Amino acid sequence: MTVIAGRYRLLDVLAEGATGTVWRALDGASGHEVALKESRVPPGLPADEAPALHARRERGARALARVSHPSVVRVLDVVAEDGRPWVATELVRGLTLAETLEAGGPLPAREAARVGADVLAGLRAAREAGVPHRGVEPEDVLLGNDGRVVVTGFGDAPEEAAGPKESAGPKDGADPAAELRSLGRLLEAAADDRSGPLGAVIDALLGEGPEGPVTADRAERELRRVAGGGTRTPPGGTGAVGDGARKDRGGARAGGGAPGATPGAANAPAPHRSAGEDDAAPAPGAPPGRKHKAPRRVPVLVAGVVGALLIAGALVYHAVRDDGPGAGPGAPGGVTSTVPAGSGATGADGVPATPRS
Repeated sequence: MTVIAGRYRLLDVLAEGATGTVWRALDGASGHEVALKESRVPPGLPADEAPALHARRERGARALARVSHPSVVRVLDVVAEDGRPWVATELVRGLTLAETLEAGGPLPAREAARVGADVLAGLRAAREAGVPHRGVEPEDVLLGNDGRVVVTGFGDAPEEAAGPKESAGPKDGADPAAELRSLGRLLEAAADDRSGPLGAVIDALLGEGPEGPVTADRAERELRRVAGGGTRTPPGGTGAVGDGARKDRGGARAGGGAPGATPGAANAPAPHRSAGEDDAAPAPGAPPGRKHKAPRRVPVLVAGVVGALLIAGALVYHAVRDDGPGAGPGAPGGVTSTVPAGSGATGADGVPATPRS
């Protein structure tokens, strides 16, 4: 088998295009499989410009090796063989976006938005490192079996086949707006529906939205919002843009609430509940049950304490009266007499009582 740079053993071809061939290779130093890209001169390029092309690709690969982002393919090594650079990258297990679309058709809007957000995050990280992509295509996006979205193909400018532009330098095709437009075209091909909030984001990426050009930061936020089930919002405001959808709250459907709800029910004020009512509403269709009432232990306890205090007060009152002056054995029940016991006592009408014989 062919061994490149005395280290990488070529196993089989993973992909092939105008800019080169990607091999599955075994790294003899680590024992791990890698993806090894062989640089190829595009048709129509003059032979004397080939060295500049290879040198530029090598510089781009080494710059990309400094990028650490989950959505950017990880460059492991750059070696030279026969005057051409060979770039070793991580081997991502999965399919390209192009293969996925060919096999299963367009993606649902939320999945397409998730892919687009991850792609844009990778493009932004690479651009900050000085490695613009120059035009992302479905063939450049890997959908890993582990859920990762990985962007490849950095440095493979579509205009390379034209020849003279190849030696123009790293600024060629580095326009951020052009990069966003390429992402818009990718999502346009990948999504199965453009009538919802994703369509508004695609229009903005393509520069066709009513708000004018969109920034990469805002575009990524909007894509992640759509991927999470939300709706695109205008700058400084709330509510959907372009699709008339209403913002969901608590899992309610956009624009309609629960199925079968009457118009305006979603905005109706909540019914007032008294303090003793149960806050939990019965499930729809469930048989009515007894309302759970708050226990009445506090009033019972208060009544018991008050009663005990009254009884104790009455006992103390009678005890004090029994021990006071004027109490005697002649007064039944401990009640004192206010009538003199001796002679000279008067009757009820104030007349002196005459003792009877």
